[in-house]
Amino acid sequence: MDKISAVVIAKDSEQIIRACLESLKFCDEIIVIDAGSKDKTVEVAKKFGAKVLNFEPDDYAGSRNLGLKSANYDWILYVDTDERVSSELARNIKYQISNIKYQNIIAYKVRRKNFYLGKYEWPNVEKLERLFRKDSLKGWYGKIHESPTVEGKLRTLEGFLYHYTHRDLTSMLDKTIEWSKIEADLRFKTNHPAMNGLRFVRVMLTAFFDSYIRQGGWKIGIPGLIESIYQSFSIFITYARLWEIQQKKK
Repeated sequence: MDKISAVVIAKDSEQIIRACLESLKFCDEIIVIDAGSKDKTVEVAKKFGAKVLNFEPDDYAGSRNLGLKSANYDWILYVDTDERVSSELARNIKYQISNIKYQNIIAYKVRRKNFYLGKYEWPNVEKLERLFRKDSLKGWYGKIHESPTVEGKLRTLEGFLYHYTHRDLTSMLDKTIEWSKIEADLRFKTNHPAMNGLRFVRVMLTAFFDSYIRQGGWKIGIPGLIESIYQSFSIFITYARLWEIQQKKK
C-alpha cells in the first residue's frame, strides 16, 4: 500500500497542535512547518515524533511547498493545527489510496465542517483539495488564500475534516490584526481602486450577507450573528488599512 506524509502548518499553537497530531496517527510521516513560534509548539511537535522544519515568512504557499519538497512518501495530506481528521475520514483515506491503482485519481477533496467559538457547528460544509499524489502536485501559489496546482482526476472523500476556527473573540481579533495588513498590502500591489464610502459599505454588506444568509449563519442563532458581524468587521479593517496605505502613497 502507498504511504502517506502529513504536512501541518503551525505557529504559536502549543494549546491545540497535539490534538491535531493525534488525529494524524494513521499517517506514515508527520512534518510540521513552523512559522517562528514563540511558544512551545515546536517542543510539543517533536515530543510527538513529528519532523519539524522552520519557515518564518508569513507565506502559506511557501510553507506548503516546503512540505511538498520534504515529504518522503507517495501521498501528501495537508492539515492545519486547528483541524482534526475524523476517524471516518482517516479510514476512507487509507481505503482509497490502497484501492486506487487503476482509477487514475491524483487528488482528493475533503469535506470540512467548521466550528465557531469552540462548539457551534456552521451550517455550510466546504470542499477543499487536501490529499494529493506527490508526483501530481505541481505546487501551491498565493500568499494567504493559497491554492494547489494539479492536473488530473479528483474525487471527494467520505468523512469530515473538523475545523475549530475562531475559538474565542481574542483569537479572532488577533487574527484580524495579523492578516489584515498583509491582505491590504496585496490589494494595494494589485492597484485596487481608491477606497471611498460606497466601497466600504458594499464590501461590509457583502461579507455579512455571505456569512449570515448564503452560508446559513442565521440557523445557529446568536453565534451565527456574531460570526457574520465579525466577518463584516474583519473586511472593514482590511479595507481601512488599504485606505490608509493609499493615503500615504498620494
